[in-house]
Amino acid sequence: MNPFSSGTRLSDMIRAIRASKTAAEERAVVRKECAAIRASINENDQDYRHRDLAKLMFIHMLGYPTHFGQMECLKLIASPGFPEKRIGYLGLMLLLDERQEVLMLVTNSLKQDLNHTNQYIVGLALCALGNICSAEMARDLAPEVERLLQFRDPNIRKKAALCAIRIIRKVPDLSENFINPGAALLKEKHHGVLITGVHLCTEICNVSSEALEYFRKKCTEGLVKTLRDIANSPYSPEYDVAGIMDPFLHIRLLRLLRVLGQGDADASDCMNDILAQVASKTESNKNAGNAILYECVQTIMSIEENGGLRVLAINILGKFLSNRDNNIRYVALNMLMRALTVDSQAVQRHRATILECVKDSDASIQKRALELIYLLVNENNVKPLAKELIEYLEVSEQDFKGDLAAKICSIVEKFAPEKIWYIDQMLKVLSEAGTYVKEDVWHALIVVITNAPHLHGYTVRALYRALHTSCEQETLVRVAIWCIGEYADLLVNNSGMLDLEDPITVTESDAVDVIETAIKHHTSDVTTKAMALIALLKISSRFPSCSERVKSIIGQNKGSFVLELQQRSMEFSSVIQKHQNIRSTLLERMPVLDEATFSGRRAGSLPASVSTSGKSSFSIPNGVAKAPLVDLLDLSSDDTPAPTSSGDNFLQDLLGVDITQPSAQPVSGMQPSQAGADILLDLLSIGTPSPVQNGSTNGDLLFMQDNNAPIASMDTISSTSPTAPSSMMDLLDGFGSTPPKNEDKSPAYPSIVAFESSSLKIEFNFTKKPENPQTTNIVGNFTNLSPNVYTDFLFQAAVPKFLQLHLDPASSNSLPANGSIKQTMRVTNSQQGKKPIVMRMRVGYKINGKDVLEEGQINNFPRGL
Repeated sequence: MNPFSSGTRLSDMIRAIRASKTAAEERAVVRKECAAIRASINENDQDYRHRDLAKLMFIHMLGYPTHFGQMECLKLIASPGFPEKRIGYLGLMLLLDERQEVLMLVTNSLKQDLNHTNQYIVGLALCALGNICSAEMARDLAPEVERLLQFRDPNIRKKAALCAIRIIRKVPDLSENFINPGAALLKEKHHGVLITGVHLCTEICNVSSEALEYFRKKCTEGLVKTLRDIANSPYSPEYDVAGIMDPFLHIRLLRLLRVLGQGDADASDCMNDILAQVASKTESNKNAGNAILYECVQTIMSIEENGGLRVLAINILGKFLSNRDNNIRYVALNMLMRALTVDSQAVQRHRATILECVKDSDASIQKRALELIYLLVNENNVKPLAKELIEYLEVSEQDFKGDLAAKICSIVEKFAPEKIWYIDQMLKVLSEAGTYVKEDVWHALIVVITNAPHLHGYTVRALYRALHTSCEQETLVRVAIWCIGEYADLLVNNSGMLDLEDPITVTESDAVDVIETAIKHHTSDVTTKAMALIALLKISSRFPSCSERVKSIIGQNKGSFVLELQQRSMEFSSVIQKHQNIRSTLLERMPVLDEATFSGRRAGSLPASVSTSGKSSFSIPNGVAKAPLVDLLDLSSDDTPAPTSSGDNFLQDLLGVDITQPSAQPVSGMQPSQAGADILLDLLSIGTPSPVQNGSTNGDLLFMQDNNAPIASMDTISSTSPTAPSSMMDLLDGFGSTPPKNEDKSPAYPSIVAFESSSLKIEFNFTKKPENPQTTNIVGNFTNLSPNVYTDFLFQAAVPKFLQLHLDPASSNSLPANGSIKQTMRVTNSQQGKKPIVMRMRVGYKINGKDVLEEGQINNFPRGL
């Protein structure tokens, strides 16, 4: 006999496939066997049909195509015998699914088998229907399933209940047909039927509010009695699992009680006693008992308020945290996060255990416990919790340091009782994990330091000490050199000493040594080196005796391949060498930075050019309102006074520092002096300008997009039409007595609401330059209409081919609750005047870690764009 003929037994084929040494041999065996099966199908060989289908099922499980055998399933199902039907239904469930059109042909056979006199054939039909039922089949066969829920045999009733669950999921409207039969199943004594009946009633309650009210009134007491009987029942080997009576039925009953009790005080009162009994008497030394306890806790936390029960439930979760099983601890942490919104005081009692979970070796438990600790922190416990977390930061693994450092910084910033404590904790974090600290965090630290004048000396001394022990932490180095540059005199003179600190001896040379080391350190990046050069320049003003040494160190970067460092070196050397008379004024201590303004910008709720103070901002040549203070760290404050018109101030934009006296007031009616222009032109290494006809015509020489925008190149300035000295100073800084007023000849376009939902509103504002009518500048304002913070906020847009779209980064990737952020974009319409602008947009963000995606099409752009 041919070993691969249709008469080959299933076991022989399996043996031949397993004996294949390569994938090619296996494919050859399967190919020959499939050919033999096709031949047998074509010959309509009824003797081997069931064997062929069994082989096809095995081949299907190996991943090979078997669609050619689908009709054989239907033929076997139509056979009168039980063995053929069994293979046919098994093949039907494996080889087909509800999306196959062939399935429509089996509906009639299923209906006949559901009414068959042989209960085993009825059971086969119910199993198949429960696995592959489609919506059409559900509507056709629901009456048969409803009838079988009252069948005499418990196995049939059980399978019918499972089949009814599938029908309700496919067609929720049919749920009302199963309300009474489902309620009847709740009185069953057979556990198999009872558990499926409970499951069926739970599904009905989830899809029908009328059914939910019916079960609350009619079945709550009966379910409580059933659960009490099972909890108090004696040992039964038939249902025992690890010494617990039928934990699966326990869990199903608790889930149904949770659905019934949620939002209903009467039903909740009815089940309080049995929930307390289950929670207190169930053993927790086995997984089966823990599963029941966890489900019981979920039920207690979901039903209407009962303070004592909730404390009991949270205590159970506290015990779970001490379990050696990582899975149990993880689900306990998840549940405690939910419980925190209900009873935070009860969760606070387990703070020490949760803190130990932060130190766990399992990464998932670490992160979840850290999130829970973050939610537990308040003004009363911030100090001990921050201390514990910082101590663990010292020994934590590198992969976890980033998350831990971020949470500690957020906790310290949010709940700091006093500034000195905040500064101390942040220095500890920077010393241990400065590499992982984000930029806005150390910016915020500098803002706080500037706002605490009585702590300037203490802070600079603490940073000086920390720098000697943690010089590898880049962020710590940046904060330290910034403070040393600002407060080097306080460091050397031991000014502002507090009772809790010991004096240290630091010479002027030591201060310069620290900055020089930072510049030359192999790990320092361009930003750190640039900040160090500024600090050296400021030290040269604080300590004139060190000027020559500072000049030498700065001069070493004149040949740097990094343009930023080379430019700073050239400019700073020129300031030290040629402009002694303005250096002290130029390098005065930074003014106090406004904390509220910085916090608003950091949260993305304030645009960078909006001033929160009542003082007026000044005009710059391109007509954009800007605040006068340009901070080296981009931590500008809008609360500083407008600068005076003295010639010394015209170095401000060039050096990126503010040299204004805090009490200075704007001076009107004064023209800048010729000397001021000479100083600036000398510093820029360009010749003395000759007279011009009109200084205001060069108002666009310096095109500024933000506080850090570069000034126009020297070639541009020198090649423009000559101008008067006073006008040159106006062109560079806009500090003249009569700033040029640019007439806005751009056409006005109305703002539109591009998109609006219950949680998000998007508005577009339009501007267009007359000389470039094809290009439209759009400012999108994204407003959060919900009380939740949106994180990982991302706006995406697509336009047709005749349009070109350029998107700038948004002002923040976090959209605060009831706040807003902005994003600019530029659209170029090659068919301007012929085709309007259209845009497809998509917005993605996260709410509490859950991804949200919103899409829409914008068709209401104003005409003429």
